[in-house]
Amino acid sequence: MMIKKLSLPRRTFLRGVGSAIALPLLDAMVPALTAVSATVARPVKRLGFIYLPNGAVMQAWTPKTEGVLELSPTLSPLESYKEQTAVLTRLAHGQAEPLGDGNGEHSRASAVWLNGVHPKHTEGADVEAGVTADQIAAAEFGKETPLPSLELAIDLDFLVGNCENGYSCAYMNTVSWRTPTMPLPMENNPRVVFERLFGDGGTREQRLTEMRKDRSILDSVSDDLAHLERELGFGDRQRVNQYLDAVRAIERRIQFSEAQGADSALPENLARPAGIPDSYEEHVALMYDLVALAFQTDLTRVFTFMVGRELGGRPYPQIGVPDPHHGLSHHRNDPEKLAKLAKINKHHVELFSHFLKQLNETSDGDGTLLDSSLVLYGAGLGDSNDHLHYDLPVTVVGGRGTGWRGGRHLKYPKDTPMANLLVSMLDKAGLPAEKFGDSTGRLTALTDI
Repeated sequence: MMIKKLSLPRRTFLRGVGSAIALPLLDAMVPALTAVSATVARPVKRLGFIYLPNGAVMQAWTPKTEGVLELSPTLSPLESYKEQTAVLTRLAHGQAEPLGDGNGEHSRASAVWLNGVHPKHTEGADVEAGVTADQIAAAEFGKETPLPSLELAIDLDFLVGNCENGYSCAYMNTVSWRTPTMPLPMENNPRVVFERLFGDGGTREQRLTEMRKDRSILDSVSDDLAHLERELGFGDRQRVNQYLDAVRAIERRIQFSEAQGADSALPENLARPAGIPDSYEEHVALMYDLVALAFQTDLTRVFTFMVGRELGGRPYPQIGVPDPHHGLSHHRNDPEKLAKLAKINKHHVELFSHFLKQLNETSDGDGTLLDSSLVLYGAGLGDSNDHLHYDLPVTVVGGRGTGWRGGRHLKYPKDTPMANLLVSMLDKAGLPAEKFGDSTGRLTALTDI
């Protein structure tokens, strides 16, 4: 296929005072008289890593049959994306075991999840683990994007000191490590993420003043937008307007959350961070939406997202589970507790499926964002009642542009290092890694396609 048109730079921004809004891929960004396969219309690859706290009910998570995928009750919300989904069982993180350091299973679960490296047992500032897979990808992909990666969370990143049996809270506050001694902070405020992507518009006081006027960040780029639209064809104008509508919708949701927070009664010693919704579901949805926008505009190609922190006691009364999550995870095989915990696990998958839907409905070159994305969804604990780092809950969703083949339940030999999966994912993203953490090689069932 040959395209005959003038072209805009792929890295085109709408600029205003304090803001710069990247544009999605447009027809006008494809160079004239160039084959699609050799242009920016050929989608780039993207990686995502979504972390679940407190393990899972494995009998509700694991498909009953091997081979052709039959989704389990917990994973049933992924039905629409079954052909892109692979469930991998019997993977393990042996480096998350005590190895002489005693208890600290929750700390090691998140610290080891993306690197396969046993963390240093310390409650001080001298933390040490290993460079994580997301940051290996970010170091390479970040050469071509404004932001190397996004590190997101739902829970506040305020825990310091000793959080679990002599382990620093740093190990539970993040799953992303830029260097062996540099854990990356996870951002839980959608407003801050929005401003990282689109500009801050000045000081916090200035931003609050502007929000009270109900002005949009889009107002500051209106002149640049008007000029651009005169240069675009009808289809591109539609794409730009749809994208900007999505930006404005997210902005309004954040402003609404901030307004709610300003009016809420709080303890004197506690301040509500601006921009964080009261609803857990809305909070998660906002973060997923921001990732989708960042992918769409190629502001970043890598993200990590902790939908909860280990030891987190969040209740879920909105789905009929008023019990604290961590307490339920120590279920002692009580049928009632197991049922409630499985309900939480499924709820998280439902929220994940909405994110996949958004990726699948957003065009990217000749396909969709989902076509070019590879997303790991799982936890650092298996059966949390026994604090097991074996038989982990692991699901990977990958689009056709990544070379991934879903629709399968793959059962590996017992205690296969999960780091083998991380090596394989980096390989699929065009970042070959011969050795990573405690890996022993690639998962051949994924790389021989």
